[in-house]
Amino acid sequence: MIFTNNKTGGFMDQIRCDEPSYLIWKWHPSGLPQGENNRENAIRWGSSLRVKDGEVAIFVYKQKDGVMQDYIEGPYDEIIKTANFPVLASIVGLAYEGGTPFQAEIYYINLARIIQVKFGVPFFDIYDPRFLDFGVPVSVRGTISFKISDYKKFIKLNRLNTFTLESFQKQIRDAVCRYVKDVVANAPAQNDIPVIQIEAKIGMINDIAELNIKDRLNENFGVDVSGVDISAIEIDKTSEGYHQLMAVTKDITTTRIQAETQDYVERLRIQREEGQYALHKQTQTANLGAFQTEKQAEVGVAGAQALGQMGANGAGDINLSGNGNGDGFNMAAIMASMAVGGAVGQNIGGAMNNMMGGINQPVNQTMTPPPIPSSAYYVAVNSQPTGPYEVAILSQMATNGQLTSDSLVWKNGMAQWERAGNIKELSNLFGSIPTVPEE
Repeated sequence: MIFTNNKTGGFMDQIRCDEPSYLIWKWHPSGLPQGENNRENAIRWGSSLRVKDGEVAIFVYKQKDGVMQDYIEGPYDEIIKTANFPVLASIVGLAYEGGTPFQAEIYYINLARIIQVKFGVPFFDIYDPRFLDFGVPVSVRGTISFKISDYKKFIKLNRLNTFTLESFQKQIRDAVCRYVKDVVANAPAQNDIPVIQIEAKIGMINDIAELNIKDRLNENFGVDVSGVDISAIEIDKTSEGYHQLMAVTKDITTTRIQAETQDYVERLRIQREEGQYALHKQTQTANLGAFQTEKQAEVGVAGAQALGQMGANGAGDINLSGNGNGDGFNMAAIMASMAVGGAVGQNIGGAMNNMMGGINQPVNQTMTPPPIPSSAYYVAVNSQPTGPYEVAILSQMATNGQLTSDSLVWKNGMAQWERAGNIKELSNLFGSIPTVPEE
């Protein structure tokens, strides 16, 4: 504090805040204990006022209409007098120009400081909406960060003359615990999260809690939340409720997986049979064409043989010279040859047309192809192989805790059983849960 003397009066003060870390601080003369002197409530014209960037000084004084407040935002560094301090002229009026003190308290609010408060919600029961008979104990830990931006709103909601950072932090902590507990308790029902998986859903729950807490703390305390960090959601896995829920969930999951596996196997069987049937019909059609061609050729050969036999027997010889000795053209043979030749030609021509048409005909688009090969693994359960299961089924088993990265798996082509987490195709089925930071 700088001590100066003037004609009318007393000591001039240097009003400023030199506290290294604060949120709300009431000014009092340097070297004097706070609350035990009158000078911190009696401001003198001629004293200097300093407000740094990121601070606001609040003058609180009484008038007939009640308690009034004026605000000086930093940066500001001036001597308090009417000429350059018009915002306070209404307090004392021009008649008090000089060193005469006026009654006022000065509070500094730190607009730049971010306050961090750790919070912890002790174990409380949450319920899976599918199994409401089993309460599972859960605890939550984290940190909230906030600061004051709208200082006028903050002053309306908080009493400056009784403000202490410790009590304010406790109010914030208690409120955050209530809000976080409400969000976590309702997360399974509102966001379709199985209780046994809630530890792995911190990111989703954190986003919901942050949005909820921001609005409530701004409305109730006048602070701006810059971040909510839920570091851990912990299930009491020794509790009876947890074991009961795991048991009933495992039974239902096993039944569903078995049903899905059976359905998948049945669909594969149907696809395989349809493919085999289509291939059989295709082969049958090709064989039928060959059979028709063979029979038509047999007809032609038989006709030719019959024609030759007729000629050998002399049937139907006509002597066109009229000598009656059978020499000359055999008209019956000629007619039979023409008839048989025509039939043979038609049969062979039709067969060739069918064969060529089959070659040029496009592939039947309705034919069902054979099933696409896919990976299927056996899983060791109680030293016994189960399965095989497709990767899609194994993903559901991993989600429900029936398959872990330490589970032994094997498929055709593998030399021996391996841990599921060591197989590249399966390693992405197992999400990692972030570690809990030390307090």
